[in-house]
Amino acid sequence: MTQVARIARKLALGLVMLGLTIQSSTAIPLLLVDARTLQVLYEEDAGAPWHPASLTKMMTAYLAFAAVKDGRISLDTPVTISQHAWNQAPAKSGLDKGAAVTLKDALYIMLVKSANDMAVAIAETIGGDEKTFVKQMNLMAAEMDLTATNFENANGLNDDKQVSSARDLAMLALYLQRDYPEYEEMFRAQAVKIGKTTLKTSNEMLEHLDGMTGMKTGYICSSGLNIVATMQRDGRSLIAVVLGGSSARERNELAAQLFLRGLSGALSPTGRTVVQLANSGGEPTDMRPYICGAKAKEYVKQREADFPMGLKGQPSYLTDDIAGPTYVATDLGKVVTGIPLPRPRPTPQLQLASN
Repeated sequence: MTQVARIARKLALGLVMLGLTIQSSTAIPLLLVDARTLQVLYEEDAGAPWHPASLTKMMTAYLAFAAVKDGRISLDTPVTISQHAWNQAPAKSGLDKGAAVTLKDALYIMLVKSANDMAVAIAETIGGDEKTFVKQMNLMAAEMDLTATNFENANGLNDDKQVSSARDLAMLALYLQRDYPEYEEMFRAQAVKIGKTTLKTSNEMLEHLDGMTGMKTGYICSSGLNIVATMQRDGRSLIAVVLGGSSARERNELAAQLFLRGLSGALSPTGRTVVQLANSGGEPTDMRPYICGAKAKEYVKQREADFPMGLKGQPSYLTDDIAGPTYVATDLGKVVTGIPLPRPRPTPQLQLASN
């Protein structure tokens, strides 16, 4: 590479850091929130309805944490892969039907691997069946004032009625941080080892951006590539949401850009809190034609032209090398059926903890 090319690349990176380049010709929801003040530092279409995909599992985890806090179950409670759980589409845990792990192990597997079978197994363990658990998810969403959010399943697999918004997902992340900070390591872990298998996270930001603390990625064709990301750095606590990325590269680089601009002071509070952001209503955007359909090749090409950060030969925000924790889970084997579990299983009366 010539000296002129090197200078040009550095200049391009500096312009992006200052927010002087066009991120994309097609708007996707973007949101950056100061987690301590709740101030919105940047937002674009943050109230637009969107399919959450596996970001759904954040609510599944919240209800599991609440059940442990209430004493209805414990982190040692066995979670068994039922036929219904085993039937879920990938990503999956790799465990056989009838196999069991503790709730703690199940939560790690669900959050790190984004295992759809494990999300359903957790839902069945807490709610008795997934349908009942989903009702609890929607009750909690209403308690949290997540006005754009509706759940139809516990894992985020495709359903036209499963919808949220960047605003609501940032709110959910704030509730997780406020009410259950003791579970932060579950969102930070880079891998789960179970037997001879290592399940790696799809959140590469944990491995390549200093200060990252989680939280969750998600992807289905109709949503594109989503992320809710959390960071603690330089005495700041920030939450970034990116929905509808055309690739993991774009999703991660956009989230990193939001963080770095927020930390640099290039973004000032908008005068609104995330609570005050309005959801726009209407039908969620269907990204399937652009992510998995006939328009995908052209769409991705345009996105890469508009936002080339992280592509081969281009600068990247994700340059740190971070060796994070690997959690070791235990396969408990197949459990004997027909024996009542030694714990009560009432339908929970969900209450949102207050400050």
